[in-house]
Amino acid sequence: MIRLLGTVAVLAAAFVASPALAQDKAKQGETIFKRTCAACHTVEPGKNRIGPSLAGVVGRKAGSAEGFKYSDPMAKSGITWNEDSLNKYLTDPKATVPGNKMAFAGLKKDDERKAVIDYLETVKAGG
Repeated sequence: MIRLLGTVAVLAAAFVASPALAQDKAKQGETIFKRTCAACHTVEPGKNRIGPSLAGVVGRKAGSAEGFKYSDPMAKSGITWNEDSLNKYLTDPKATVPGNKMAFAGLKKDDERKAVIDYLETVKAGG
């Protein structure tokens, strides 16, 4: 009985702490984003740079940010951005969408990719 209560207590603590951990991971992702992505992308809705705005990118169809001219391969990729597709793309953009015009080699560290994706999930299309 004591072992069961201990297990329940650990699981309850993890459940309560998980929003805080997700926030920490997203904050780490924001830092990585600023270091690796912000030269070309913003998270401001409707504001494109060399690359499109990434506001609301999670759940969006690739090649569909308003006001940005995509390469044909990206526009025709059929990708909808989610955790899996972003992870694959951020690992190796050129292999994932051959012929796309993003000049970025990718994020090779799993934890950095996960943190950036966690951050992008918090950035909404409406600001």
